[in-house]
Amino acid sequence: MNLLSEISKLEKEGLLRELKPVRQKGAYVEYRGERYLNLSSNDYLGISGTDDFQREFFETLNTNTFMMGALSSRLLTGNDPCAENLEQYLAELYGNACLLYNSGYHANAGILPAVTQKGDLIVADKLVHASIIDGIRLCNCEMKRYKHNDYDDLERILQQSADKYKSVYIVTESVFSMDGDTADLERMVELKEQYNAKLYIDEAHAFGVVGECGLGCAFNKQLVNRIELIVCTLGKACASEGAFVVCNPEMKQWLINKSRTLIFTTATPPINILWTGFIIKKITEMKTEREHLRAITKKLRNRLSGRRILGDTHIIPLVTGENDECLRLAAQMQSNGIWVMPIRYPSVPAGQARIRLSLTAAISNNQIDKIYDSILA
Repeated sequence: MNLLSEISKLEKEGLLRELKPVRQKGAYVEYRGERYLNLSSNDYLGISGTDDFQREFFETLNTNTFMMGALSSRLLTGNDPCAENLEQYLAELYGNACLLYNSGYHANAGILPAVTQKGDLIVADKLVHASIIDGIRLCNCEMKRYKHNDYDDLERILQQSADKYKSVYIVTESVFSMDGDTADLERMVELKEQYNAKLYIDEAHAFGVVGECGLGCAFNKQLVNRIELIVCTLGKACASEGAFVVCNPEMKQWLINKSRTLIFTTATPPINILWTGFIIKKITEMKTEREHLRAITKKLRNRLSGRRILGDTHIIPLVTGENDECLRLAAQMQSNGIWVMPIRYPSVPAGQARIRLSLTAAISNNQIDKIYDSILA
């Protein structure tokens, strides 16, 4: 492969990616000396810019009881007591066992290969995240896709397939990261129970945001104990690092023994785990922030009602269609002080390029007006 030629091709097609050195602070991001309102963040509750939380956290630390680095995997000497303390706290919140992973990618790439075997079937929503797709590719079983959030299509596949496989796993996100819409978990639980299947839910973009306590869609609908595997990411609304899976105790023990992305990696540093535990306790009480996020989401969605927008959540995809128009609108909004990035194929289907407006509780009502004006400029 001629790398220079392929890179040139990506650039001509408007698909070339590059890393930008940016500094985030609350609702803003700084880049090359300029400050922009940040609409490309997953910091949905605005926690990263909450200085009071950071000061309070550092005041709680006892430097004699933790290390900055974990230094080995959890199965060797990296299983600091704070990790098990956090898992126990999460288990009490969810009423089921919990297991920590180093990232959402580690969880999605490591759980499905550990729980499936030859003779099983995975039935995944057409739009599940790339990390889930990579996990499925590592599985020694068959995979089928159903149309996005189309439960008639899902049921058709289950009717045709359920009795032909040892186990069937239905896989979806609860809030979809690129379309900003939600899965009907109640309907999915009904289907998985009707066809004796198992259900895997990725709550990456719901954890911290959805529900009275911010514990996600499954918890909000009281479905935790009817879903086999619920993955929550800690690097988004939690403003930390890592992920955890909610499952039964037997499944947790199995994953400890069979999930390669857990076994063969250095554990998360204790300081990150301590921060995560501190922040989750704050998140369960952040009702005002969640209400504000819902209010500004409704306001911007209403103002954009004449344009092609998708979903029903705080993630608002503004579809432009072709790459050139997407790049033009992104540049226009950036020139007006709004930090957005063009989302293009292969992150989304060809011809469906979009600007992903990712709202956070750090954004004010007046800033929503500025966002709208930047689109019209």
